Amino acid sequence: MIRLENITKQNGHQLLFIEASAALQAGEKVGLVGPNGAGKTTLFRMINGSEAPDEGQVGTDRGVTIGYFSQDVGEMAGRSAVAEVMEGAGPVSLVAAELRELETAMADPDQLDNMDTIIERYGEVQARYEEMGGYGLEANAREVLAGLSFSNEMMDGDVGALSGGWKMRVALARILLMRPDVMLLDEPSNHLDLESLIWLESFLKNYEGALLMTSHDREFMNRIVNKIIEIDGGGLTSYSGDYEFYEQQRALNEKQQQAQFERQQAMLAKEIKFIERFKARASHAAQVQSRVKKLDKIERVEPPKRRQSVAFDFREPPRSGEDVVNLKNVHKAYGSRSIYEGLDFSIRRRERWCVMGVNGAGKSTLLKLVTGSTDPDAGTVAVGASVKLGYFAQHAMDLLSGDDTVFESLEVSFPTASIGSLRSLAGCFGFSGDDVEKKCRVLSGGEKARLVMAKMLYDPPNFLVLDEPTNHLDIATKEMLIKALAAYEGTMLFVSHDRHFLAALSNRVLELTHEGVHQYGGGYTEYVARTGQEAPGIHA
Repeated sequence: MIRLENITKQNGHQLLFIEASAALQAGEKVGLVGPNGAGKTTLFRMINGSEAPDEGQVGTDRGVTIGYFSQDVGEMAGRSAVAEVMEGAGPVSLVAAELRELETAMADPDQLDNMDTIIERYGEVQARYEEMGGYGLEANAREVLAGLSFSNEMMDGDVGALSGGWKMRVALARILLMRPDVMLLDEPSNHLDLESLIWLESFLKNYEGALLMTSHDREFMNRIVNKIIEIDGGGLTSYSGDYEFYEQQRALNEKQQQAQFERQQAMLAKEIKFIERFKARASHAAQVQSRVKKLDKIERVEPPKRRQSVAFDFREPPRSGEDVVNLKNVHKAYGSRSIYEGLDFSIRRRERWCVMGVNGAGKSTLLKLVTGSTDPDAGTVAVGASVKLGYFAQHAMDLLSGDDTVFESLEVSFPTASIGSLRSLAGCFGFSGDDVEKKCRVLSGGEKARLVMAKMLYDPPNFLVLDEPTNHLDIATKEMLIKALAAYEGTMLFVSHDRHFLAALSNRVLELTHEGVHQYGGGYTEYVARTGQEAPGIHA
C-alpha cells in the first residue's frame, strides 16, 4: 500500500534518513520506534504528503485514503464535539455538506426556477449519503466519543471550552470515525485514562485497515502491533512480531554483532602485530605485503550502536514510622457532587498503593487529601511520624522558573551537589549534551515532567505520591523510572494509566467505584487475575 524507497531527509543540520526503505502492507499493524528526535513525526509527514523526502520517493497505491493524527490538533471552537468529529469523517462529511447546501437551496424562494434540478440532485446526494452510512454517522461519532470517556454533556458542549487533552481526544475521534485505509497515529495513547486506552486498544485490534503508530506505552503497543519498524542511525529496519519480540531480537542482534566485531578486532590486531614486527625484514617482505593487501580488502564489522541510557544511583530515603497516613470517616464533595462519604483508608510503611477508578471517582482528589492540597469537608487525614512527603502532580510543572536553564534549575534545588552528579542526574532523565542549557520556558510537557521527577528523586522523600507520573515519558525513561522505583525503599501512592508501570510497582490496589471503595492485597497483576478486569468495569 505504502512504500518508502531509498529516502534521504535532512532537518536543519541533522540527517534523519539516509537511503532508508520500508513498506506498509494492507492490514498490517506496525509500531514505529526510535529514540526522541530520530524522525518519527517527519516520517509520518512524508507518508501523509505534508513533507517530501530530499531524495528517494514515497509511493502510495491509487485510491488509498490516509488519516493522520498528530499531537498538534490546531484550533477548535464554535461547534459541538460531535459536530467537530463528524466534520472530519472523510468523504461522507463532504456529501453531508452538499446535502445541507441543497436543503438551504430548497427553502430559498429565489431558487424556484431551478427547483426541479435541485430536487433531482438532492435525491442523488441523499441516496449516496445513505449508501455511505451517513444517517448512522452521528450515532457512530457518539459511540467513539463515549469510548474515549466523553459524557453526553461534553459531546454536545462547545469544543472550544475543552482542555487541550480533551481536544486531543476529539482529534483522535475524527480519525477513528473516518476509518481510512491507512491510519497514522502519532502517540494516540497520550492524554488517555486507562478505560479509554483499553477501549482504543480494542477498536484498533478490530480495525481492518493498515496502521502505523508510535506510542510510549509498551503494553498498548504490544497488544496491537504485529510488526515493528525501527528508525536508527538514519536507516529503517523491520521486525516481524510485537514490541516484546522486537526488544528480544534487537538484543540478540546486538550481541551477535558485538561478538563478530570482537572476533574481527582480535584478528586485525594479530595481523597488524605481524606486519609491525616483520615489515623491516627483507626475508618477510612478500608475506607482509600480502597481509597488508588482505587487510585493505576486509570489510570492517561495525560495533553495535549503543542506545544512550544513563543509570543513576538514587539515595536511600530516611525511614518513616510504620503508620504513614490515616484517613478516618472522610467526607468530600464539590458542590452537589459527593466524592467521598465516610472514607476509611490507611497506608503503612513500604506499601505501594495504586489507585484505580473511572473518571470522576475521586482518584486525584484522594491524592490531594493525602498531601494536604485540599481539606476534607469532615473527618481527619493524619500523616504519621517522620514522614517526608514528595508529591508529583501535573501542576508541579507550572512551578518551574521559566528563566532558568535545566541545569540551573537543578543547581538551585541542590546547591551543594557536584556538577558531575547533577549532569548525571540530568542525563538519566533524558537531558544530555546541550539539552541541559534549554530554558525551562521552552521545554515540552514531557521534558518538564522529567525535570520535576529528577528533582524529586535526587533527594528522595520516604513517601511518594504520584499523579500520572508517566505522562509524556518515552519508553526508555519509563524503564529507568520503574527500575529506580522498584529499588526505592519508601512508601508509594500513585495513579497511572500505564499497565506496565502499574504491574511492576504496586503491591496494593485501591479501587474507587460509584458503588463504593474496595481494597485488594497484592498488586495490579493480582487485581486483574482476581477481578477479571483491567480497570473498574473493563474486562480483561
